[in-house]
Amino acid sequence: MNSRSFIFCTLIAASAAALPGTGMAGCDVRSGPKTAALVELYTSEGCSSCPPADQQLRRLRQELDSAAAVVPLALHVGYWDYIGWKDPYAQTAFAERQGWLVRVNQHRTVYTPQFFVNGSELRSGRDALRDKVRQQNALPAVAVIHVRASIAPNGALALNAEATSRAGAEPAALYLALAESGLVSNVTRGENNGETLTHDHVVREWIGPVGLTNGAAQVQRSIPLPAAWSRARLDVIAFVQRERTGSVLQAVSAQKCAAS
Repeated sequence: MNSRSFIFCTLIAASAAALPGTGMAGCDVRSGPKTAALVELYTSEGCSSCPPADQQLRRLRQELDSAAAVVPLALHVGYWDYIGWKDPYAQTAFAERQGWLVRVNQHRTVYTPQFFVNGSELRSGRDALRDKVRQQNALPAVAVIHVRASIAPNGALALNAEATSRAGAEPAALYLALAESGLVSNVTRGENNGETLTHDHVVREWIGPVGLTNGAAQVQRSIPLPAAWSRARLDVIAFVQRERTGSVLQAVSAQKCAAS
């Protein structure tokens, strides 16, 4: 098992090979004893300063320690669409979440590109990001996440996620995200007019918050997969986050269970 992921990943015996027409095998993923770092990038194709941050997120695992446990997400926002280019990956919920994270960090400015690591805003460069991931990985996990994913006979992605927390009585919630990598856009208007932009870890589907009751939560969903999505490049992410402070207690990715 690769120590980088800090997860225990077991392919379900009945679906250990990739399912026909998909790149994803059924899988069963559990978080490990250390706290993984959830790295969120708030970005927009309408923002001229965002492409370098997008590339930093694409190279994130290469730039961190070989044993780093990191779960990257790119959440595209639409508040720059008025400049002339409509971001095809933007969702209103992501701008709302970004505003919430800024408030719980007791800051006032929402901007792009903007990084958060386990709910804390990161205002410095690559070295600060590496140090923050190390700091989070050094913490014992106070939440456990169990994710099962498979392709149903109707072609939808069947998800089952469970989370438990030992973090005490402070309210926490479970979130799920379905992200896609290898996306390419040819921008024809706005600040990035004429540029070809490439993206990884782009959130396509967002589920949550689902509050933990008595320290536990469960989510079951069937997610239709549009034909335009590359199933071989999908990643299922789950994380538990405190509702008051925004701090992330644990995160896990099912990408390691995807068939190559």
